[in-house]
Amino acid sequence: MNIRERWQSLSEIPAVRTTLFVLGVLLMLASPAVGVLPGPGGVIVFAGGLALTLKYSEWAKRQYVRFKRKHPNKGRWADWGLRRRSARQREEMRKRQQEQIKAGDD
Repeated sequence: MNIRERWQSLSEIPAVRTTLFVLGVLLMLASPAVGVLPGPGGVIVFAGGLALTLKYSEWAKRQYVRFKRKHPNKGRWADWGLRRRSARQREEMRKRQQEQIKAGDD
């Protein structure tokens, strides 16, 4: 069993999922304190906490989807920052649609 399979089996345990969710929340709460230091540390810490929170909490995922529906541009930036594969695919589709619209206008 390789490391990835071990991690996946470990992350299915509810106590581990809860611990990782709490760690994500703590990282997001600590990001302003880290942000005071020079450099982009606060942003990186917040992104790591957000990624953990979204990965291990269904409630956080629902809130994130609600946020993205209300604020599509901010949601697009958040997806880009989290390097989500689905975001890249949606962005490519959006660009193709815009190119088709421009080609249809000419």
